[in-house]
Amino acid sequence: MKLPVLIIFISAATALAADIDTVGGTLLHQVDPTLQGTGIPAAQPEAPNGTAGAFEVNPSAVGQPTNLFTWIASGGTASTYTNSLGIESTHADAVGMNFYGPINGVAQQVSHVDNYDADYFYNNFIANGFPISARVVNQSFIFNASNGGHLPTNEEQTIESDYDDYAVRYGVLFISGIGNGGGVYPSGTSYNGIGVGVYPGTSSYGPTTDGRSKPDLVSPGGGLTSFSTPFVSGSAAVLIQAALRGDGGTNTTAANDNRTIKTLLLNGAVKPVDWTNGTATPLDARYGAGVLNVFNSWHQLKGGQHPSIESTSVSSGSPHPPGANANNVPALTGWDFNSLTNADGSHDRINHYYFNLPGSNSFTLTATLTWLRPHSPLLGGMAGINDLNLFLYNTANSNLVLCSTSAVDNVEHIFLPSLPPGRYDLQVQKNPNGEVSSAETYALAFEFFNITLNIVQTNANATISWPLAPAGFQLESATNITPPVTWSPVTAPVSIDTNASQNLIVLPITSGNQFFRLQRP
Repeated sequence: MKLPVLIIFISAATALAADIDTVGGTLLHQVDPTLQGTGIPAAQPEAPNGTAGAFEVNPSAVGQPTNLFTWIASGGTASTYTNSLGIESTHADAVGMNFYGPINGVAQQVSHVDNYDADYFYNNFIANGFPISARVVNQSFIFNASNGGHLPTNEEQTIESDYDDYAVRYGVLFISGIGNGGGVYPSGTSYNGIGVGVYPGTSSYGPTTDGRSKPDLVSPGGGLTSFSTPFVSGSAAVLIQAALRGDGGTNTTAANDNRTIKTLLLNGAVKPVDWTNGTATPLDARYGAGVLNVFNSWHQLKGGQHPSIESTSVSSGSPHPPGANANNVPALTGWDFNSLTNADGSHDRINHYYFNLPGSNSFTLTATLTWLRPHSPLLGGMAGINDLNLFLYNTANSNLVLCSTSAVDNVEHIFLPSLPPGRYDLQVQKNPNGEVSSAETYALAFEFFNITLNIVQTNANATISWPLAPAGFQLESATNITPPVTWSPVTAPVSIDTNASQNLIVLPITSGNQFFRLQRP
């Protein structure tokens, strides 16, 4: 079946240099300049938008050598530029700059870029199941009807299924824009990829036709999802590079699995001030998990893999309070790649992760759970997904603190900005309701943190410092803290001490009182 592939993003706006700062790319490259997506093959399908053959990246326009690219279309394959397959797309150039360009690109040293005509890419590779060489695929286009509206629901579901099957079969991570208005479009609606919105700006938003939360996260990009999407693609390439070289520990197979990479990207995102979710809607309808921050995601990867402490089973639908195991996960930031198996169709299976939060100050918790949806019966699945859920219990009283229990999403997400110190049980639960298989493999990422500002006087200056991770904070000041308090951003430059993993701001000491706080975002 040939489906129309039309791009609705016609502007070739160049992202502001500040955008790579916002997504954590600048900080990441300062802390570790070697993290550039090195060794990771990528693909960039581009839709012509009504101009025949206009899908090609111009190497000189994106500051990369010609031998980085292969151009692929119905007319064949080319390794030289210009070539007879097509013509330059300024849209493709702008996308490439945010993906792997030498100024704004997060992954400036990907090993290769296969630049496809998007229509040919879908119909001849994805729909037919033919392998490609890329690990990360950036898709700054949508599937829509000739009038710009949505395709019939069954056709959109076919597209989702094709991408989900392909992701499971070949381990390819698809990063796709969800559209610039109205309901979300495929392939950004697929279960196993990452659907990207734009922030600030107004892009398409969910729920999907079957009630799922989309986008998965947002990123800056000049107000258009075409240019927010490649920041996420570059971040995925960087995390895969980091995972393969052992930044997340010796289990590199688990660390670079698509489930782990997706989970880390979502869990590292920074929440806008009006971000919200619900028990049955794990992600914000506009922002998904929040604004991309690849430095936070990398920091959580470096926290290492930490297996569950205890596994229990209860009759399906019965209470599942904390167990009796007294051990705790030894780190407050990290991830796991694990599985749950229901012994029969009448019991829930639970993996328990116990955490002890010390001290007297409150913590912020972010936890994300993802798993795959195998759609094709040939891949061992059916049209549905297994139902996994995420719970947080207080072990002192066995009270439920918060949960994420969507029956339709293959992501669960918990965010608590003020969690008192104590001991907690973070649970991953698999129940047998509508299950498509008795076993399910999942990825979990977690981060508990509180941050303290430090101030040291040196002569007539005060040096204010706070940890590099998690990132995304703005230092603010006020002259008094009597309500109503007026907080203003501190505009002095921030430097970093990579040895101490600290942000530093030096300010002159004044005669009046000054109070400081960190605000996120």
